[in-house]
Parts: sequence; C-alpha cells; structure tokens
Amino acid sequence: MRANAGGSTADHPLLTPSVIVPFLLTGTIWGSTWYVITGQIDGVPAAWSVFYRFALATPALFLVALLMKRRIRLTGPEHQLAIFVGLAQFSGNFLFVYHAELYVTSGIVALMFGLLMVPNALFARGFLGERVKGGFILGSVVAIVGVSFLLFHEWQANPDAGVIGGNVGWGIALAMLGILAASIANVVQANPTGRGVPMVSLLAWAMLYGTAFDLGFALLTAGPPPIPERPEFWAGIVYLALVGSVVTFPLHYNLVRQIGAGRTAYNSILTISVAMLLSTVLEGYRWTPLTAIGMGLAVLGMVLALRARRKAAPLQTSERSPSR
Repeated sequence: MRANAGGSTADHPLLTPSVIVPFLLTGTIWGSTWYVITGQIDGVPAAWSVFYRFALATPALFLVALLMKRRIRLTGPEHQLAIFVGLAQFSGNFLFVYHAELYVTSGIVALMFGLLMVPNALFARGFLGERVKGGFILGSVVAIVGVSFLLFHEWQANPDAGVIGGNVGWGIALAMLGILAASIANVVQANPTGRGVPMVSLLAWAMLYGTAFDLGFALLTAGPPPIPERPEFWAGIVYLALVGSVVTFPLHYNLVRQIGAGRTAYNSILTISVAMLLSTVLEGYRWTPLTAIGMGLAVLGMVLALRARRKAAPLQTSERSPSR
C-alpha cells in the first residue's frame, strides 16, 4: 500500500479517534492472538486448528470484500498469485507458527515476528529493487541482538535443552521458517499483478486456497478431523477467525491509507508489548536482567529500523504487524 500521490498520509493528523482507536484495537487484538493460539494446540493437532480457523475466516472475508464493494473476480494471473500467497501466508506461515508455539513461549514467537521487516527488506531489495538505508541495517542489528538475548534465555530455561536447544531449538527453527514464509508472501503480493487487485479480495482468495491446502495437510499428517468438546477451543477459533483476522485487516489497511505504511508499522511495537504482557501474566514467563535488556534492545532496534525505513523512498511492501 502506498501513500497518496499528494502526500496526504504524511499530513494526516495522528491524535484523532479515527487513527487512535483502530491503532489501539489492531495492536491489542493482534497481540492477544498469540496467546489464544496456545489454547488451540492444547490436545488438538495444530494442523487441524489452522484449518478450522481459516475455514471460518474465509467466507467471512469474502463477505467483507462484498460489503466493501471490492472486485471479487480475478484474472488467471491474479489467481496464480493468490495461490502462491495462500500457500505461503495461510498455510506455510501459520502451520509453522502454530507448531512453533508447541515449544516456545507465545510472546517470544511474537517478538521474533517483529523482525519480519528484515527479510521483507532483503527480499524487496532482491526482487523489487528497493533501497535499504544504513539506519535500517543498524536498527535491525540492534533488534536481532535483543531478540537473541531472549531466545538464549528461553534455551537456558528449557529442561530438555541439548546442543541446539532441544525442543526450544526446534521451535525457534519453525518460527524462523514461518517468518520467511510470511515475508515471501508480503513481497510477492507487492508485484505489479498484486497491486492491481483489491487487497481484501486477494487475501480472501489466498485464504481460500491456503485453507484447501491446510485441509489436505491435516488429513495427511494428523488423520481424521477431531471434534474438540471444549467450548474454549471453539470460542478461540471464532476469536482468531473473525476478530483476529476479518475485523482487524480492514482496520489495518484503512490506517495504511490514512497515515501510511511507515507510521502504521509502529503498531508492531504495541502488538509485541501486549503479547509479552499476556505471556508474563498467563503463561508464567519470568523476566531476568538478560531478558529485560533483550526486550529493551529489541524494541529500540525496531523503532530505529522503522524510522529509517519511513524516511526511505515510498515502498511497495508494507511492514505488516506480527499478527496472528
């Protein structure tokens, strides 16, 4: 998403209800989704939880596209793009993340996804020719060091830690694969074909194709679909599908139109803060001097990187919040 040609997004007032309310809502909701996922993988195969979520979210997102009066029909090349984005974003990305949270604290996975801007910038540089500022590189290095402190603590705290961190090492690897999948989807959708499709329509079709793959993957790897009896599971599915996906995406992209992708990207800091707060209160995450320093460096680095990216030439890819 790009700013208007006249630069109106840069001049849009920030301290207004039309900006503050959706900014706080999306950040808080997306921050909470990371913890809600932990309830979806408790006794239920992660693959089936991913499928249930998007089986509900897909028709709702098509309905949003219709209500927003966006074009639904896609051309052949646009459908090909939707398939690719769906496999990367709504299959690979989410399957990796759900499985990663089996081994790593949800807030830590959310914090790792705050680094999504790094592969976004690298892929955009390689495939779209976008420039990378020195300040962005410096901020990214600081953020990576901070996240590394938190991951080192997670590795130390894991009772099964081995040479590569045991289960935590596996969870970190899965989260990194999820970040790469999400970044590929972000960059690919910004090509000329993707820019010609209404974003909500592209997401709806991509989610449909991704959901179809999720169904096949779940059947092959987890067997017949389970029918969880816990009301909390289905309440979580509804929350993740409708509130965490369908409600927040229009709010997010409306913010991008109003204040620009650069400013909207600061939403990721709020998302991470909410995720870590919930991990502390509900998952018993214990802070140490090392993790406190790591969190501070991670946030500082992300702010530095985002400020540098905002000063760069207008970008085609938006720094998507670490939403789940």
